[in-house]
Amino acid sequence: MQGRDLLLITSVMAIWGFNFSMIKLGVSDMDPLLIAAARFACATFPLIFFIRKPQVPWRYLMAYGLVFGTGIWGMASCSITFGLSSGMAAVLLQTDVLTTVLVGVLLYREIISPRMAAGILVSLVGLVVSVFTTNGNVTLAGLAFILLAAICWPLAGVILRSSGTRTPFAFNLWGMLFAPLPLMALSVAMNGWGVLSATYQQWGMDAWVSVLFQAYPTTLFGYWVWNRMLLKYPMSQLAPMTLLVSVFALLSGYAIFDEQLSLAQWLSCSIFLFGIALVLYPPRRKALAACS
Repeated sequence: MQGRDLLLITSVMAIWGFNFSMIKLGVSDMDPLLIAAARFACATFPLIFFIRKPQVPWRYLMAYGLVFGTGIWGMASCSITFGLSSGMAAVLLQTDVLTTVLVGVLLYREIISPRMAAGILVSLVGLVVSVFTTNGNVTLAGLAFILLAAICWPLAGVILRSSGTRTPFAFNLWGMLFAPLPLMALSVAMNGWGVLSATYQQWGMDAWVSVLFQAYPTTLFGYWVWNRMLLKYPMSQLAPMTLLVSVFALLSGYAIFDEQLSLAQWLSCSIFLFGIALVLYPPRRKALAACS
């Protein structure tokens, strides 16, 4: 990988990690679903007027907007509202690697290698220990919401793959067009119509900073870079880089909100991420074959 590209990808991983602190900044006093809705509204407009719609049926875009907007980021935002620290939310969202493997086995009949099986087992051990050694930074409700987000992550990939699109950035942008309304509808269903007026009255600088950071550096710039890299490098080379998101999220959570991990959690999170790395890294013989 070229040094410039490595620096660019690392910068995006830092932005994505810092994004979890920005989510917490927004949802600390505001409804998490409406914060997520505002994020996708800002990310979509006005750029959508300058990006041509991908040549795919509308149903794929609508399904992607629902799963990506509400299923992943709506639930991830709710997990922080319901007691999960921003750093632990980023770490536990890495379980999307495990759910992606499960979807691959069930839908595409992919084979789990012994190395991947070992990685899954190690990561599950680290996950359980990190949950049961909480110092208040993990709650059952928060854990439930972040696991919902992790389940939805591979589903978004299935929708993208099934659409047959050759323009993933345009697909992502047009899919986000269908994210705000389901998020708003779910918020109203859970809290009543009064949540809209209450959010409008409480909207302040923290909400703007949170939403604009999520919309532009995180969503538009981050996914633009990521999609460019996907076209340039194999996924097996890029996927392990996503582990840096958790590292940057833990650092930013500590720096901004003074979030602390217990010693047992530091060890268990390290075990968990090591297990995820075993799943993500290709077997050595495949890596060598790719280089030959």
